[in-house]
Amino acid sequence: MPRLWNDTIEAHRAAVRDAVLDAAATLVGHHGLTGVTMSGIAELTGIGRATLYKYFPDVEAILLAWHERQLAQHLDHLSAIRDQADSPSGRLHAVLAAYARLSQHRHGGDLAAALHRSEHTADAHARLHMLVRDLLADAAEVGQVRADVPPDELVAFCLHALTASGALASDDALQRLVTLTLTALKPTTAD
Repeated sequence: MPRLWNDTIEAHRAAVRDAVLDAAATLVGHHGLTGVTMSGIAELTGIGRATLYKYFPDVEAILLAWHERQLAQHLDHLSAIRDQADSPSGRLHAVLAAYARLSQHRHGGDLAAALHRSEHTADAHARLHMLVRDLLADAAEVGQVRADVPPDELVAFCLHALTASGALASDDALQRLVTLTLTALKPTTAD
């Protein structure tokens, strides 16, 4: 088969996959995770159900692929936020605030719990951990973050504390949580 033909087929497959995942995102946004159905995706995309089953065996596989894409986009977003700030403490603050905002919009329930236990979630969490650990280490190196606690422990503290933003209803409350977390990271007089 000529290379051009292969490229065209792969582009078509990628476009169908993206359309399916975009439709899943729309349905999740309107109806929650349990509101995603093969019929709903077929209706939104204009792709027949039989064709959908050629790409994904079931709704759970679609939600897993959607979730994997979401996590990758979130990590890309946090990396872009990091790259916009000009100081170690500025990068740390920007990334932690963005993470808190992302955490504020999590979906709950058994299905969400299952998605968060998947293998791709572990990989994404490891990347997130490394991103925040590097930011903490950079800020500690210039005296902007406490050095009396190992960076891995500080990462766990930050991520767990800011996950609490999922229970917050206002942006002001979110900002207070971020400020409180950053205050706990400040160097002590013994540092």
